[in-house]
Amino acid sequence: MSEQEQWLIVDDDQAFLQVLSRSLARQGIEAITASNHDSALDALDAHNIRRCVLDLNLAGESGLQLLPELLDTNPDLDVLVLTGYGSIATAVEAMRRGAANYLCKPVTVQQLISGFEPLEAPPELRPEPPSVEEMEWEHIQRVLNEHEGNISATARALNMHRRTLQRKLQKHSRWRQ
Repeated sequence: MSEQEQWLIVDDDQAFLQVLSRSLARQGIEAITASNHDSALDALDAHNIRRCVLDLNLAGESGLQLLPELLDTNPDLDVLVLTGYGSIATAVEAMRRGAANYLCKPVTVQQLISGFEPLEAPPELRPEPPSVEEMEWEHIQRVLNEHEGNISATARALNMHRRTLQRKLQKHSRWRQ
């Protein structure tokens, strides 16, 4: 009988860890979970792990800081960085620090699995990177939420003229309909 593949999943969201663990189990992959820096390193020492899904934001800790430590502990480890707030800068930095890939949430289990083998996966299963427009829109929405819908405060935070922000919001709402 072959040994079940083990992946390390590092995320501070316990509900996400449980859902992803169950989904991976249905694919024949055992998920070893960790919610912070120390538990991730302990799990890596205790198990024979070849792949790791690492959240970028770990409740005040940075997944980017943990990434090189994981690779120092296990140089053969493939690490896929997963984040809810993707940016080109963090994607470049993750790859520079040794990540095998970088994906933005939400992702399906199939996209996650194929994220470790982007060249071997069939085109329909390769994760589609978000467009610049989608990333901009997500960023605007996040900043708008942080400022409780206040367009003037959001525009200041984005270093953008208020009317420009209003045009972008109107354009996007017309595009969505």
